[in-house]
Amino acid sequence: MIKAILTDIEGTITRISFVKDILFPYAAEHLPDFVRKNENDSHVQAQLDAVRQEIAQPAASIDTIIDNLQSWIKEDLKITPLKQLQGLIWQTGYQQGDFTGHIYSDAYEYLQQQHQAGTALYVYSSGSVKAQQLLFAHSDFGDIRPLFSGYFDTKVGPKKSPSSYQNIVDQLPFESHEILFLSDIIEELDAAKHAGLHTLQLWRDQQVQSQNHPSIASFEQFDSEKI
Repeated sequence: MIKAILTDIEGTITRISFVKDILFPYAAEHLPDFVRKNENDSHVQAQLDAVRQEIAQPAASIDTIIDNLQSWIKEDLKITPLKQLQGLIWQTGYQQGDFTGHIYSDAYEYLQQQHQAGTALYVYSSGSVKAQQLLFAHSDFGDIRPLFSGYFDTKVGPKKSPSSYQNIVDQLPFESHEILFLSDIIEELDAAKHAGLHTLQLWRDQQVQSQNHPSIASFEQFDSEKI
């Protein structure tokens, strides 16, 4: 019996283009100025030091750090300090009303139904926990954070590694076979299945459809008996 749902965000409950066409360009545009203005802030400083460690340059200048961060954005790399900094930048955008967090209407209705039915809902995304909470706090449907019991990002490990899902299970009051993982990415689903979770692919935006996992094109097609 499924007692908890662990969901991806991008391509699963929100449009991929929202991240690629709105959030990423916004962060790329504002990142240089943000880093220079806030380099002495303790939260930002910690991420800058993490970038230095990532590129193995302990004395790297702010310009070098910015160049690397911009390169990582262009390459769509899931590197933790970049994700943490993006979350800080997006906070300003959400608060200023520059954009709202896109959520598919069928996903919102599904999450509401599952929450009301007593299923615990958790999030696992490559975006930082801060970025996740910002999106949900400023979503198209208002603040939907009360739907979720917890959030995970790449601090638990890469999304295509089975050990990451085991790390999440270890932190939850459920066994792996009681958890359903939702994602659009086959490699993530493979990793979750390897860790003993149930899986379901959201086949949106013309992704490749898996032959090894149940799949739906919309949550309107969700059938718990087929999981």
